[in-house]
Amino acid sequence: MVLAASLLTGVVTLAPVPAKAFEFFGWTFFESSEPQEQAVPDPLAYTPVITVLNGNAELKPRLEAASALFTQRETLPSGEAGLISRALGDRDRLVARLYEDGYYGGTLTIDLAGTSLEQTLATGDIPGGQPVPVAITVDPGPLFSFGKVQIRFQGGDGQDLDPGLSTDPAFWGLKPGDAARSTLILSAESRLTALLRERGYPKARIKERVIVADHANDELDVTLTAASGPQARFGGVSVSGSEVTDADFIVQQAMIPQGEVYSPQVLETARKRLNDLGIFSSIRIVEGEVAGPDSQMPLTIEVTERKRHVIGAGASWSSSEGFGLEAYWRRRNLFGRGELLSVEGSVGRIGNENLMDMEYSARVAFDKPGAFGPLTRFTTSLGARQESPDAYTSRSLTYDAYYVREFNKHLSGRAGGKVYYANETDAFGDEDYLLVGLPADLTYDTRDDKLDPSRGIFAVLSAEPAYDTLNQNAMVFIKGTASSYLALDEARRFILAGRISAGSIVGPEVDEIPASQRFIAGGGGSIRGYAYRNVGPRLNGEVTGGRSLVELSGEVRIKATDTIGIVGFVDAGNAFTDEIPDFSQPLKIGVGAGLRYYTPIGPLRIDAAIPLDPEKDDPDFALYVGLSQAF
Repeated sequence: MVLAASLLTGVVTLAPVPAKAFEFFGWTFFESSEPQEQAVPDPLAYTPVITVLNGNAELKPRLEAASALFTQRETLPSGEAGLISRALGDRDRLVARLYEDGYYGGTLTIDLAGTSLEQTLATGDIPGGQPVPVAITVDPGPLFSFGKVQIRFQGGDGQDLDPGLSTDPAFWGLKPGDAARSTLILSAESRLTALLRERGYPKARIKERVIVADHANDELDVTLTAASGPQARFGGVSVSGSEVTDADFIVQQAMIPQGEVYSPQVLETARKRLNDLGIFSSIRIVEGEVAGPDSQMPLTIEVTERKRHVIGAGASWSSSEGFGLEAYWRRRNLFGRGELLSVEGSVGRIGNENLMDMEYSARVAFDKPGAFGPLTRFTTSLGARQESPDAYTSRSLTYDAYYVREFNKHLSGRAGGKVYYANETDAFGDEDYLLVGLPADLTYDTRDDKLDPSRGIFAVLSAEPAYDTLNQNAMVFIKGTASSYLALDEARRFILAGRISAGSIVGPEVDEIPASQRFIAGGGGSIRGYAYRNVGPRLNGEVTGGRSLVELSGEVRIKATDTIGIVGFVDAGNAFTDEIPDFSQPLKIGVGAGLRYYTPIGPLRIDAAIPLDPEKDDPDFALYVGLSQAF
């Protein structure tokens, strides 16, 4: 059995703050997180009942959901005045609910202890004792349909305008003869202004809404007039709120094209690009007034900077590898242009009697966005590591540097150089390696959510030609991974997820490739149920790793409630000695099921898996705990 769990991961921002309770991801420590209820003076108990006439029983649950008398009945009002006030508010809410469903000729009465709300309001007195019976009677009347519907556009001068948008009511969801729900009218208004903004009219608004209820024919006549305002072009961009960050850098990274026709998508992309820098806690782009012969509209980017120092710590445990600890320190916005300096360290397999069997790592990394233009960044790192899985022991030093480029919102890539030195001991013996490589990769990502995707594709293709200067061996590492997600229903409660990975090392024989760089499958990110890095070619019963790899995973994800989900999965794969997978060797298969608890920051994952063809050092079953879906 393998049991793995993350015990605690915390992030602390260094800044002088007064002593108070500590809240982490929604959990509050050192004091109760339960809200302190305030005592209500003179609480008045009541029992509400809604009656819907004329056979419209399907309206009853919707009216109850809209009624504060129903939804807040466990929270007692303060005295008779409090109950009367709640009932008055309900009158407007229930009428609005009827309009939402297309009923414009209905009647509504609210009686408190047998007395009408109007009479009670006049006297200020509710007869009888507690609980007060509250009777709500609704006669919705006939269902109205859309009659005559007109869509009109006006320019900034008040004259009729042709912005290239349809005036067909059906295009806007207001088809004559359909149920005249008020929500459809509001939706049409939102679409009108949104599409006008997309055509370069930032000040578009609904100038006039004329609604006439024809009670003789049970029809609703609607006229909507949208005023476009002037078509604008992006003007100058200024910055406010930045204390450390260079304002010119903010403007550069926003990439708002001055002089081009206004587009809300450009502003949203700019906001996202600035947010991805990770140095701002809030970003707001304020649109100025359109002025001048060129109709330019100035913009102000308002930002609030995050604290610059961050420390984090975490702990983990597994029954096969013992305890692990990790920590990091980060300095954001190092020189005022979004730079990030990180110092990271970890210790694993704590508890082994032999200190040399423990795992260690330390790394210093530097990231500079906008190094060669707003869509680029430069990253570099220096790290030292000792790994000691069952298959090998590796002590290594790595230095790398990358040029990173964003091609569009879905496609990015990087290319760079890497120097890797390692002393490794495995089934083939003890060997030193010094690899000089030129790694590059492409990433394509259309997922709707990185931690809990329900649709889209995520794919990475990487290649690294490398030369071992100590042993005079050339080799090329190639690997590709692709995941896809498909929601089977509109609510995205039933999701199919699949992943495939394949890799190859072109070059010398297996024993001349560093063990840590060979393909070895097994574990939580590979074939669940099998021990970590324990699936692949063997020599005298010990895993050696191979020169090719195939991994397949499939999951059925079902969201049973808003917070609980269940998952069934199958993983398969193997590593092979040759550069091309030899499928005469069977794939190792693991099957299992899991639970998901959905939190605001992503799903908490618990997976249990069984290996169908275990070998030496593989468990009978394995349990995995983590944050986010498995892939």
